Amino acid sequence: MRTIKDVFTIKNQTDSSADLFIYGDIINNTGWKWDDSDVMPDDVKNILGQLDDKSNLNIYVNSGGGSVFAGLAIYNMLKRNKAQKTVYVDGVAASIASVIALAGDRVVVPSNAFLMIHKPWTVGVGNANDLRKMAEDLDNIESGIMNVYKENLKEGIEIEEIQQLVDAETWLSGEEAEKYFNIEVVEAKGVAACSSDYFDKYQKTPSKVVAKAPSIPKKDNNEQLKIQNALDLLEL
Repeated sequence: MRTIKDVFTIKNQTDSSADLFIYGDIINNTGWKWDDSDVMPDDVKNILGQLDDKSNLNIYVNSGGGSVFAGLAIYNMLKRNKAQKTVYVDGVAASIASVIALAGDRVVVPSNAFLMIHKPWTVGVGNANDLRKMAEDLDNIESGIMNVYKENLKEGIEIEEIQQLVDAETWLSGEEAEKYFNIEVVEAKGVAACSSDYFDKYQKTPSKVVAKAPSIPKKDNNEQLKIQNALDLLEL
């Protein structure tokens, strides 16, 4: 199993630049992790605090997504950082990780890597009022995510087009994503394998993504979802 030093760390620091790797699922600040590769907002905060005044920050993303709230916090922290930020999608930037990827001043995606965009979802219990409130919260969360996508649209693309892709859970190759977003596509290369607890929860995960994913021990996903949902609701 990779260690946290392998999947979330600063590498290749110089006086003016650093490389930041975000490889793993995005989770809330719980103080503990489902897996060593999981990334919390506090991880990013602590790492950015070590960068001093680097003028260039290279951010490498390979993530199946995770907590919307944690992902938005990471996105906003990266956006506030004054360094010139270049994001490289090394394999997959799915769900909220697609938002994190757009924090870059420059976003580089190989033609055989993927961005996945979809409607936020949750697991919950309660009465009719509770569930209606949960649906309203999901709509508000989606509006925030759509605002990020809107800020990064290519000229001539309307947000309604992106909404249709979001509604359908769309996996965009680098070449497809470049039609809609201000990203830079580079030639296909051996993309990094990405393991995520979320791939089997999405409706349309491409078989090639699943095939590349290293096998990892299965967790009690139902229990994980219940706990994660409770944590998310506490942050609303």
